[in-house]
Amino acid sequence: MPAKIVHIGNVACGQGLPLVWIAGPCVIESHEFTLWMGDQLAALADRLKIPLIFKASFDKANRTSGKSFRGPGLHEGLKTLAAVRARTGLPVTTDIHECWHAEPAGEICDVLQIPAFLARQTDLIQAAARTGKPVNVKKGQFMAPWDMKNVVTKMEEVGNHQVMLTERGSTFGYGQLVNDMRAIPMMQEFGCPVIFDATHSVQKPAGGGDRTTGDRRMVPFLAKAAVACGCDGVFIETHPRPDEALSDGPNMIALADLPTTIACCLRLRAALAV
Repeated sequence: MPAKIVHIGNVACGQGLPLVWIAGPCVIESHEFTLWMGDQLAALADRLKIPLIFKASFDKANRTSGKSFRGPGLHEGLKTLAAVRARTGLPVTTDIHECWHAEPAGEICDVLQIPAFLARQTDLIQAAARTGKPVNVKKGQFMAPWDMKNVVTKMEEVGNHQVMLTERGSTFGYGQLVNDMRAIPMMQEFGCPVIFDATHSVQKPAGGGDRTTGDRRMVPFLAKAAVACGCDGVFIETHPRPDEALSDGPNMIALADLPTTIACCLRLRAALAV
């Protein structure tokens, strides 16, 4: 199937184009913190000359414990994302969990994200698609790469062909994820850009009993492997002090370490293009 180009604000994602980066903190911890992160990532994107989409969640609806921090909610969270977009010029994205989230999020965000746990939710996928915005659907941890063809079809049934698919690991026993890098070229066969989620792939779901743990040391290794396999973009969550983060800290790469990881992936990408 011919490869599609997906346009997200001023960023184009697809085969043969520059590697796209989707980066930001896991959750909107505060308005001020998120604006600061937007400034840092915009400066990084300008310095490294990379196309970058800012990501932060207004609500982490799938936390292991009901007592865990979830974020500011839809209304306040979208205000923050709109402020990041206006201040930095970066396209922005966030994940949605309910059909009614789609319309207001679509008014602010340049691309909507469907979480992996919800990748089979037809109504949610089609509500996102009906906004007319590009949609990034993360492959469920319980789904095979070829199952994601049905997601693409659901999008197209309501007239939206601007879909990206994200590989983020598959359940392997209890509390472990593994990546089958064949998923990248397999899903690209559907004609969609494929993103690799380097940080959620190192999760150990519920590894801490009432919280998810992980191993951020593995993030650069998996990112490089995905780039070697031809992914069209890399999703990577980052935080200045991951051990103090309010969500997903064990899996986020330190902001200070992010430039080195990106630069290494860019060198690998350039070498493969020769």
